[in-house]
Amino acid sequence: MLHAGALAAALCLDALSARAENTARPIANPFEGRADVVDEGRSLFNQYCGHCHGTNAFQGERSRDLRRLKLRYQSQAASVFYETVSNGRLEKGMPVWKSVLNDDVLWQIFTFLETVQTPP
Repeated sequence: MLHAGALAAALCLDALSARAENTARPIANPFEGRADVVDEGRSLFNQYCGHCHGTNAFQGERSRDLRRLKLRYQSQAASVFYETVSNGRLEKGMPVWKSVLNDDVLWQIFTFLETVQTPP
């Protein structure tokens, strides 16, 4: 019985370690630097996001102004974007988009957003 308990503990530690490794990996935009997806990203943004975040991301309300992602989150901007869009922020009115939009669409939108960031 002791061996079964030790085995179960080892399996739990392995699972936790694997989960930690998966969450520790940085989230990266697979379309980074690709000018050929910016127009499609803009169109997708306006279709799905513009009603709250403004046409072409021009929104005067600071909390919804996505032109400030790099200023706010710096090197974590891609991760914050992906996690927020994927999981939503229901308490702030941000819906969960992961079940509606696939990863390619999300990253095309982010690629567009990278082109409209407010300089520091």
